[in-house]
Amino acid sequence: MTPMRILFVCTGNTCRSAMAEAIARKIVQERGLTNIEVASAGTAAWEQAPASDGALLVAMERDTDISSHQARLLTRELLEQYDLVLTMGPHHTERVEALGGKGKTFLITTYASRGASDRPIGDPFGGELELYRETYDELERELNRVFDRIAAERAPGVS
Repeated sequence: MTPMRILFVCTGNTCRSAMAEAIARKIVQERGLTNIEVASAGTAAWEQAPASDGALLVAMERDTDISSHQARLLTRELLEQYDLVLTMGPHHTERVEALGGKGKTFLITTYASRGASDRPIGDPFGGELELYRETYDELERELNRVFDRIAAERAPGVS
């Protein structure tokens, strides 16, 4: 079976989407989900930039390693490789759709809540460590809901 490929998108790909990718990878592993691949990109990313210090530190606190993360710029070609694109804010969704992602792109909270919420994930960049912690925890909650939905919607007998 072809893997489901999920892409997380924010602006710089050094905070929110980098953390989301790592959290999603952890959830996939903990739940024993097979055939799911995750990655991230940014609408205005500086290629190969590392994760921000705040994201790196908070991820370490939560036993998640993003020390090898390298930012990458969202392109039409990259986008074509993914089945589901989850964004952090409405402007990210607009950019992804402008690059051809219409129909497979959702605000992460909208997808997680099956349309009951359209709240963006706030950008912690440049903020205090506590803001990064709040963002990480919010991403973790939303991503657990995302994977609950994916598990519920996948064909019976497929993990």
